[in-house]
Amino acid sequence: MHPTQPPSATHDAAADAVAPDSARAWWRLALSFAMAAIGGVGLWSAVVVLPVIEAEFGIDRGGASLPYTVTLIGFAAGGVLMGRLADRFGIAVPLGLGAVMLGLGYAAAGLAQSYTQFLIAQAVLIGMLGSSPSFGPLVADVSHWFRRRRGIAVAIAASGSYAAGAIWPPLIQWATELWGWRSAHMGVGAFCLVTLLPLSLMMRRRPVIEDAPAPAPGQRTTRRAVMPPARLQALLLLAGVACCVAMSMPQVHLVAYCVDLGYGPAVGAEMLSMMLALGIASRLASGFIADRIGGLGTLILGSALQAVALTFFLPFDGIVSLYLVAALFGLSQGGIVPSYALIVRDHFPAREAGRRVSAVLMATVLGMALGGWMSGEIYDLTGSYMAAFLNGIAWNLLNLGIALWLLLAGRGGAALRPRAAAA
Repeated sequence: MHPTQPPSATHDAAADAVAPDSARAWWRLALSFAMAAIGGVGLWSAVVVLPVIEAEFGIDRGGASLPYTVTLIGFAAGGVLMGRLADRFGIAVPLGLGAVMLGLGYAAAGLAQSYTQFLIAQAVLIGMLGSSPSFGPLVADVSHWFRRRRGIAVAIAASGSYAAGAIWPPLIQWATELWGWRSAHMGVGAFCLVTLLPLSLMMRRRPVIEDAPAPAPGQRTTRRAVMPPARLQALLLLAGVACCVAMSMPQVHLVAYCVDLGYGPAVGAEMLSMMLALGIASRLASGFIADRIGGLGTLILGSALQAVALTFFLPFDGIVSLYLVAALFGLSQGGIVPSYALIVRDHFPAREAGRRVSAVLMATVLGMALGGWMSGEIYDLTGSYMAAFLNGIAWNLLNLGIALWLLLAGRGGAALRPRAAAA
């Protein structure tokens, strides 16, 4: 008749286990960052081997950029799929599936005997089914475990993709020079499988998701009444594409740009690694800022700084100046992508976080894919990257314009306030 443990004690223990911002939440965040840093390899390997693939399969620069593009298209589609899967079954299921698919994908890419086979391995196994759970779905999952520190927590989780960009390019470049690109790909796949699969089993606990009360019948506005939800979602998707078309120009083509300037691929890989390492610092700083001014304010700040940094690539192409501009670019744009997740959590129900956050973050991935391909085609048409940089600046201004318009739609600052304590 009497339980061995008082009901109140049982309730308190359960509450402690799932309390927002708890020690358990921070431990889970550390695991999420590690998995994002490993699983994010799919976003960067095609960038590093771009010159090698160009020579291997006898294609032009636009064709060599296509593996990166199809990987990100698959990554975007897979992110939405994996976000829905995470909403239904928890994040451990898509993470475990992704670990297996990365192992198979890099093996298939390393064994590819034709350009088409390589593209399929990159798009389907590596992008769509392999790396995609490690970004949008993982960030959405982290957002459920934090309330007061959600800004910095989301920024840390989203920094995993930058950590991947800082760690993987020099490692893949070194392995490619030592053993060849095919063996390097096989090694990457084996490493992902043996590390990510056990880590995914440690993510089986699911968060308690609490939503604000449902809107009254017929009410179509978001939780802060900025605009109808469908319109806000569409604008965030467009903004995500625009900011990352701009962002992709230096991130995707920096290695090839350094080769064209005579500095070699090793210098380009080192420069890219430095840019993304500084992007982590920028992303973390933006998390602290977002906890004070909100996601939209952080988006406006980051977009403006990225436009300035991108402009500096136009007049400077010396090796020292390029290192400085790459560093400035890394410090400028790290906070843009996580801000979209915070805006979504501000204005949409928590129970929809997996699919909505994943959709908007995958729009940023589509922007990277579009920009990476577009810059390669512009290079083929013009013979230089100057027009590609100008194209990126134009898309950046579109992103900034959307963010400022959303601010005005929020009636002069309501959307800039830090998030409410409710989920």
